[in-house]
Amino acid sequence: MPHKLRRRDFLLGSGAALLLPAPALAALGDRRSLSFANLHTGEKLAVTYWANGDYVPGALAQVDTILRDFRTGETHPIAPDLLDLLALLRNRMETGEAFEVISGYRSPATNAKLRGAHEHSGVASHSLHMQGMAIDVRLNSRPLAALRDAALSLRGGGVGYYPSSDFVHVDVGRIRRW
Repeated sequence: MPHKLRRRDFLLGSGAALLLPAPALAALGDRRSLSFANLHTGEKLAVTYWANGDYVPGALAQVDTILRDFRTGETHPIAPDLLDLLALLRNRMETGEAFEVISGYRSPATNAKLRGAHEHSGVASHSLHMQGMAIDVRLNSRPLAALRDAALSLRGGGVGYYPSSDFVHVDVGRIRRW
């Protein structure tokens, strides 16, 4: 399914400009790239999602696919500002390695199922995962606490720390921590 920059995506991306400092984004250069390793599907992706002053639709579609709900196969547009936040986070961590993805997009059905499961009692009923605005990740070569601290320092949205499950949640919602 091709990714089209809809009005919602534009507005989400515009919101990032309010949260993510322009100088920090400018420091990423003319090209913004990310790498992902989806731990549930085994898929890997290295992609330049921003070039020549704009998001690259084909690259965004690839990101939508690798970050799909692995339980249902459903895809959803991933918020471009989430990608920018991840690029800033990777830069802050001084690494070019792939983010290991635990959870990207979650369909409402998957979210409800996880919410109902006893071991996932921390799943929000209105999770930003369902809007393509959240991701659960780790970096293999970096301590989880360092990833959390770097995400908190960016002040780009919510940051959840799950050391027993070995991931950090980052989203582009309001700034908060847990």
